[in-house]
Amino acid sequence: MRRAAAAALAAVLCASAAGQMTMQGMLDAIREDTRRTTSHTRVAAIDEKVMAAMAAVPRAQFVPGVARLAAYVNRPQPIGHGQTISQPFIVALMTHLMEVAPGDRVLEIGTGSGYQAAVLAELVDTVHTIEIIPELAASAAERLRELGYANVQVRAGDGWYGWPEAAPFDAIMVTAVGEDVPENLVRQLKPNGRLVLPVGTDWEQNLAVVTKDAAGNIDMRYVLPVRFVPLTGDH
Repeated sequence: MRRAAAAALAAVLCASAAGQMTMQGMLDAIREDTRRTTSHTRVAAIDEKVMAAMAAVPRAQFVPGVARLAAYVNRPQPIGHGQTISQPFIVALMTHLMEVAPGDRVLEIGTGSGYQAAVLAELVDTVHTIEIIPELAASAAERLRELGYANVQVRAGDGWYGWPEAAPFDAIMVTAVGEDVPENLVRQLKPNGRLVLPVGTDWEQNLAVVTKDAAGNIDMRYVLPVRFVPLTGDH
């Protein structure tokens, strides 16, 4: 076990030496993945405002323990309680697909360590975020407060039901996968709003964008195969 741990640490240190553990290395990897997946996503380049938000948020502050050594590597990282912080490319892509504006109010389902909420907070007026694991919700709220993100409100609860008293939202993001699009979230979305979420099962998932027109009709398109932890709760 010690030998395996040493090998894993050596691999991390090699990645650092290769420049993949710096903020700039992370941003370069996001741009490369964006180019590589354009045929699927229809996204030729991530909005530069989103890239600026990614550059402004200290990702290492949202990754615990030894995993901080690899915080800027373009892959998911464990944050405890069986959860992960999403791959930087996926964070950037989902944020881009939300098409948010400075005055918007958005909802995130699946706070985790608070990283995605912080990225959104760089772009919009108010972020409401819900985390089903109380310990993660509490630590994320404290972390975001310490980092000065006063425009983020964190709630511990089942995100399937959304945040009705704060609705409607200009955009909603879900960072855990369910087999269906939650109707509660569609109801809490403003007309012409966008809902970005993974949809599928344990073995097949796709990132989807759901749009809601002025009449309340919805349209959904799949963007890219992905892998997320399941959306849990009593629903």
